[in-house]
Amino acid sequence: MSCLQTLQDYGLRSLGYGERMLPRTDFTLCDQFVLIGSGMIWNIYFGALAVMAGFVMANGIALAKNSANKPIRKSAEWFIFLFRGSPLFIQFFFAYFLFLQLKSVSSVFDPFSAAWLGALIVLILNTAAYSAEIFYGALRSIPKGDIEAADAYGLSGWTRFRRIMWPTMMRLAWPSYTNEAIFLFHATTLVFFSGFPAWRQQGDALYYANYFADKTFNPFVPYPILAFYFILLTLCIIGLFGIINRRLNAHLPQEKKAKMRLRMNLIR
Repeated sequence: MSCLQTLQDYGLRSLGYGERMLPRTDFTLCDQFVLIGSGMIWNIYFGALAVMAGFVMANGIALAKNSANKPIRKSAEWFIFLFRGSPLFIQFFFAYFLFLQLKSVSSVFDPFSAAWLGALIVLILNTAAYSAEIFYGALRSIPKGDIEAADAYGLSGWTRFRRIMWPTMMRLAWPSYTNEAIFLFHATTLVFFSGFPAWRQQGDALYYANYFADKTFNPFVPYPILAFYFILLTLCIIGLFGIINRRLNAHLPQEKKAKMRLRMNLIR
C-alpha cells in the first residue's frame, strides 16, 4: 500500500471516516505518521475549544476573586483551589463516572459521557482555574498610576475596566497565559488515557501512538512521532500568541515591550 493510499484510508480515521479497522501487522512508518496525525485532530479540537471557553470563564473568575463581596470571592477561591489542587487525570476519572451516574438518571446527560463533550468540560474548568489565577495576579499588578489617570479623566466602573484595566491585565498576563495554553494542549493527551473511552477506536494522537507501541513492542518510533507533532503544534501556538502579544504591546515604546521567549523547562 502506497503512502498516498494510507493517507486516504486513515487520514480522517479518528473522526470515523475511511477504514474502520486499524492495521494489524506490517506497520510502516507512513501508517504511524498518518494515524497519529489523524489523532491530532482531537487534540486540536479539545485544546482550541477549551482555550477559548476557558479564557472567557477565567476572566470572570479573576474578577470574582478580586471582588469585595465575600461569598463571591470565596467561591472563586475554592473553585481555583479545587481544580489547581487536584491532578487533571483524577478530574477526568471522576467526571466520567459522575456523568455515567447522571446518564442513568436521564438520557439528557448521554452526550456528557462521551469524550467530545464530557472531557471538554473538564478541560475548560481546569484551564479556567489556572488562567484565572494568572489573570488575578495581573489584575493586582496593574500600576496604581494607570488607575489614578483613568480616574482623573473621569473614567469609572465598566468603562475604566474595559479601556484601562483589562488591556493592561492582558498585557501583563499574556506571556504566562501562553505557557498555560501550551500546557493545556499537551494535557489533551490524557483524555482517552483516563476514564473516557475511545468509541470505535477513534482516539487522539496518544491513543494511536500507544496502539503502535503495544503492537510492535517498540515505543521508540510512535512516541517520537507524537512528540514531533506536538512540537509543531507548540510552535504554532507560540506564533499565534506572539502575534496577539505584539498587538497588546503595540502602543508601548520598543524597549518596554514584553517579549515572549521560548524557555525549555524540564518540569512545569
